[in-house]
Amino acid sequence: MTARRTALQFDREAERGDYGHLVEFKDVSLAFKGLKALDDISFDVDDGELFAIIGPNGAGKTSIFNCLNGLYKPQEGSIRWKEEEILGKRPDRIAELGVARTFQNIELFAHMTVLENIMLGRHVRTKTSWWDGAIWVGPAKKEELANRVVVEDIIDFLEIARWRKYPVAMLPYGIQKRVELGRALAMEPELLLLDEPVAGMNLEETEDMARFVLDIREELGIAMILVEHDMGLVMDIADRVMVIDFGERIAVGLPTEVQNDPNVIKAYLGEEMDL
Repeated sequence: MTARRTALQFDREAERGDYGHLVEFKDVSLAFKGLKALDDISFDVDDGELFAIIGPNGAGKTSIFNCLNGLYKPQEGSIRWKEEEILGKRPDRIAELGVARTFQNIELFAHMTVLENIMLGRHVRTKTSWWDGAIWVGPAKKEELANRVVVEDIIDFLEIARWRKYPVAMLPYGIQKRVELGRALAMEPELLLLDEPVAGMNLEETEDMARFVLDIREELGIAMILVEHDMGLVMDIADRVMVIDFGERIAVGLPTEVQNDPNVIKAYLGEEMDL
């Protein structure tokens, strides 16, 4: 595939400073009224890596996401972003640092158009005041037009131009999922958290989403953490996979290593599952 030059293609090499891992999630434990959701979980993610987390329902996968973007505050452990501790920071501050997210259940504004929903993702990168934005003159107007360029590039990148002026409530489920992905991309993330991006999709929609995920990694250089139940998808596209069960890490490694791990087969994949 020929790489497409877009306003989304940031100079990732120039952005990389003198740090080790992009994310270090170390010895994190999270409990609710004594019930442990995460028990001493550790992993790391590097620049441009596609890291997958799998496990049964209730294993703690979404809790990891909620810790990463500041919705939950673990009782123990450390979460570092480019070697800076971010545990305890507000979700909006973590978003400003470069962490964006999609949701298992679509969280779009149904009455707003595709364009308007994706434009909302630019809010975290907006520098002019609300007052300047209200009167829409000078710097605010210039910034708004620049944001539109980025959003139009995202719309082209995700191949949803034909729906750009449609309210999202009118769109097929698979297209709505792309719009939510587009809103996350509009935040200019360095790390994208994808929470079951192909859940509920048919085969064609799943293949399309897998292609866009690979394009994001290869063309935009954005690191991703993928939570997904579609094992075929995970094993095909992930660089590394971590398996958790009842809030505990039971395996981490290359997809081929993980799918042949006896503990994984016993706890999750099943003795007879053919991958």
